[in-house]
Amino acid sequence: MTLNIVLVEPEIPQNTGNIARTCAATGSRLHIVEPMGFRIDDKKLKRAGLDYWHLLDITYYKNLVDFFSKNEGSFYFFSTKARNTYDEIEYPDNCYLFFGKETKGLPEELLKANPDNCVRIPMLNDASARSLNLSNSVAIGVYEVLRQWHFGDLLKEGKLTKYDW
Repeated sequence: MTLNIVLVEPEIPQNTGNIARTCAATGSRLHIVEPMGFRIDDKKLKRAGLDYWHLLDITYYKNLVDFFSKNEGSFYFFSTKARNTYDEIEYPDNCYLFFGKETKGLPEELLKANPDNCVRIPMLNDASARSLNLSNSVAIGVYEVLRQWHFGDLLKEGKLTKYDW
């Protein structure tokens, strides 16, 4: 099963690094739609991703038109403006989870054109709590899909270092 994470115009290198690490640890593919608010060789980006970069399947696109011309599948758009919650969807193989830039989210034209595939993470109804951190939102979306897929080939059991269970 293939899970794709799409970051549209990410602005904060530490968030992108954390997301890259989540993708590497879960076998998810990462797609980054430019422009980005940082250079890909940014030290903060590399530090947040730690030593996981060699495990990452990552592709870059000039813009959304470039992305959509090269990819097809089921697309789901995470947004605070969506009417449906992320857990109401059955995510198929090779689906794409889209996340927008930290300051503005996804373009409203994209949301308007895909109302049934827009999903939100429930939060308090308080204007001062506008949204969750981008890397946390991606982790919530990734693990909901993986949970529905029964975690595929991921390791589901840990071991103590010094003791037996």
